[in-house]
Amino acid sequence: MGAGVGAGHRRRGTTAGLFGAALLVAGTVLASGAGAHAQPSPPPGGHSSSGHGEDDDRDGRRGGNGNGGHGNDNGGAGGNGRGKGRTGATGTPRPAGTGPVAAAATTGATAPGSTGTTASGTPAGPATGTPAPPAGARPAPAAGAVLAAAEAGPSAGLPTTQGLQQALAAALGDRNLGTVSFAVADAAGGQLLYGSGENTPATPASTTKLATSVAALSLIPGDARLTTRVVKGANPGEITLVGGGDPTLTALPADQVQIAGLPADADTAPASLDALARQTATALKAAGTTTVKLDYDLSLYSGNPQHKNHDAANIALVTPLMVDEGKVDPKSREDAPPRVADPAGAAADAFAALLKTQGVTVDGRARPSAAPAAVGAAVLGRVDSPTVARLVERLLTTSDNTLAEAMARQVAVAAHQPAGFEGAAAAVVQELARLGVPMTGVVLNDGSGLHPGNAIPPAVLVRLLALAASEQHPTLRPVLTGLPVAGFSGTLGKRFGSGSGADGAAGLVRAKTGTISGVNTLAGTVVDAEGRLLVFAVMTRTPAPADTARAAMDRIVARLAACGCH
Repeated sequence: MGAGVGAGHRRRGTTAGLFGAALLVAGTVLASGAGAHAQPSPPPGGHSSSGHGEDDDRDGRRGGNGNGGHGNDNGGAGGNGRGKGRTGATGTPRPAGTGPVAAAATTGATAPGSTGTTASGTPAGPATGTPAPPAGARPAPAAGAVLAAAEAGPSAGLPTTQGLQQALAAALGDRNLGTVSFAVADAAGGQLLYGSGENTPATPASTTKLATSVAALSLIPGDARLTTRVVKGANPGEITLVGGGDPTLTALPADQVQIAGLPADADTAPASLDALARQTATALKAAGTTTVKLDYDLSLYSGNPQHKNHDAANIALVTPLMVDEGKVDPKSREDAPPRVADPAGAAADAFAALLKTQGVTVDGRARPSAAPAAVGAAVLGRVDSPTVARLVERLLTTSDNTLAEAMARQVAVAAHQPAGFEGAAAAVVQELARLGVPMTGVVLNDGSGLHPGNAIPPAVLVRLLALAASEQHPTLRPVLTGLPVAGFSGTLGKRFGSGSGADGAAGLVRAKTGTISGVNTLAGTVVDAEGRLLVFAVMTRTPAPADTARAAMDRIVARLAACGCH
């Protein structure tokens, strides 16, 4: 490892530094890990998945051109979400500012879950049961490399502005960065330590997902789940498939399930469409029904489902009903796989086909319902997503645009805003402002960061990360545990490698990446040479090739990891 990183030189630092370092070790290969404390429920009817997450870091295009995809997704979603009950959960409403609330159900649809427990607010514990990394992947760093024995304990001082200036000067002078703005703050209290243009709005690209994730976990209990259900229709022999906003619902059999290239476990496995069909068929046949008419309810969302930068690859049409994130090939490992033209219709057709294998025939083609499913309609079957905490971790680790937009709409539902692009963005802004995040200059048009008109200052990104690290906001912890680990997982899996000039920081940095044409961003946490946990954001606009710009940003963060900077 680089200077100042070895066990003999790194001191333990503050409690926040220890906590951050522990997160780095526990979640280096993100796939299982400790859980949120959801109420246990019967085991799921089947595992599911949708492979890789999709990333705006592919510049809105399929194929490579220097602004193409970054990193490999060799880390699944890890961290929170232990009690993987499949009967759903919502939190208990509370007065504003006192803790998370469950998303309120709209007419004819449920938002996260419909019965169960509130989030406990307990921080995630150490990861358990983490599967081995794929062949060829580097092993996770040993605990000793991150949590070195040290004598100073919590007395380690903050880096000084002068020390940071000296340490970062050469790295910040790299011409490949183009126009660069940045902020470095102490994670423990959010105190800004050093920055340049830190209050100037810049294009965040996929670091927008930090805003979406913080708002989601602030408003929705981490152990809540997104429910897809089938209910009786208004007339005999009619049934309705009700979309609950879970894009990870899958039609794949359990033995084909993977998330970011790794097998799903009991905590990360998405809901199974086959399980839903089996439940529904059992209920129908028990009532003597073997032929039905099927429609599907999309009333949870509103507005145009097509993103401004929709390319049918980096993102699917944003509908509350889809399977395998609308992929043409649900087992695709591409960063930006082709998407079906009608995700909701394709999901309904897949459901009808699965019903047929269970002895129930659908009369004609499934069609959109003319009205929302009736409140109180008899439920014939239901399946539930992984916990919201797990979904947040997954969308951050793999930079999943479709899942990020789904989560933004859950924020809108919880905030009683229209669940479309505009309502979701407004709901995120509203909730972040309630949390005390300075929103001057912030412009959001989506939840994923694909929109080039988004604007966030670096100081706001570090404030979001400091909130997630704060002891006052333990429900936000999945924002940290979902961040890719430098050199090991998610969209940082192929960065901070040998020869990059940043390899000394591998395993010590967790960060959200972002790239759209000419824009590269990186925001996350780093443990410095004295064990202090820092939060940072680096935002660039440059004509340099994306890989070159990213390497230059990585070297800035590596300098933070290598110094105490007093």
